[in-house]
Amino acid sequence: MALVVGGGAFAFQRKLVFLPSGGPVGDASAVLPGGRDVTLVTVDGLRLTAWHFAVPSARAAVLVAPGNAGNRALRAPLARALTARGLSVLLLDYRGYGGNPGDPTEAGLALDVRAAREFLVRDAAVPPDRLVYFGESLGSAVVAELAVEHPPAALVLRSPFVDLAAVGRVHYPFLPVRWLLLDEFATAAHVARVRAPVTVVHGTSDTIVPPDQSRAVASAAGARVVEVAGADHNDRALLDGPELVHAIAAAAGG
Repeated sequence: MALVVGGGAFAFQRKLVFLPSGGPVGDASAVLPGGRDVTLVTVDGLRLTAWHFAVPSARAAVLVAPGNAGNRALRAPLARALTARGLSVLLLDYRGYGGNPGDPTEAGLALDVRAAREFLVRDAAVPPDRLVYFGESLGSAVVAELAVEHPPAALVLRSPFVDLAAVGRVHYPFLPVRWLLLDEFATAAHVARVRAPVTVVHGTSDTIVPPDQSRAVASAAGARVVEVAGADHNDRALLDGPELVHAIAAAAGG
């Protein structure tokens, strides 16, 4: 029976890790006046839709790398909150999310976030030293890996886990998770190599990513830590709550 369970977990693991919502997601202009629907082109030839909210004379632009579930429509409140603080925002949907083509994998998401950064630097003319990367849960691993190769002005990680195996063991303690996983998402290992200021935000009552894992990521990065008292992983406080929004704005220099 253990072999059957383990084999099933191996075969269907990406269905457990990646939980995309499809499209359509509507127009960016319906979220905020002046919002634009944009296309990100990956080096492996995918055309991904995203939302760009440009603020005149913005002091920084925030690249938002979402977690493993939903689509960019769920992050619209965050875009509204950040633009109100004078920050431009790019809401990315990975391959397979928000009606985008392709199937999500760790390698694929790394290409997707690079296409997002390329859009901001090349098409939106954002200087690299005015880019802030914000990663949510699994997205923390995505932007931490990006930051090693392309350092931002600042890196903000919300509810990061040490790596996928570490958080997997919490939810599947009866499985040899590390041996089964196809994707690593090694957040702590990446942030230890990042040459940029790092802020970690997490809820003290997180039932998905244990708070001690977020603290371990912060320790690996020498990061500033913002704890949101009583917040669970999917609570509104960790979507667009004042402590989260202030942490991102502070990292952007405001």
